[in-house]
Amino acid sequence: MTSAVSFVPQALLVTPAAVAKVKSLVAEEANPDLVLRVYVTGGGCSGFQYGFDFADTLQDDDTVIEQEGARFVLDALSYPYLVGSTLDYQEGLEGARFTLTNPNASTTCGCGSSFSI
Repeated sequence: MTSAVSFVPQALLVTPAAVAKVKSLVAEEANPDLVLRVYVTGGGCSGFQYGFDFADTLQDDDTVIEQEGARFVLDALSYPYLVGSTLDYQEGLEGARFTLTNPNASTTCGCGSSFSI
């Protein structure tokens, strides 16, 4: 008898830098209920754009990713566009920001904040 092996990609991979930044921002706000909501909206120069927002409430259909005490949330509409993506936090000449590396994007714009499928 053979068995089938299935692969379910992780909802969102989170780098240690992103975890550390979220933990520090939550501590600054003194609100342990805060989560970083990562989402996709229409617009941007490539069709879709990424968004990041802190929230203290969850929706019934949210996917919560918890890593080392930091929590990240994907809503049901954004999940298929972001599944398997890597969330990072970078500081450099362009400023400090959260970034996504998205294997589902067929093209991205130069600024890295919009994409198309």
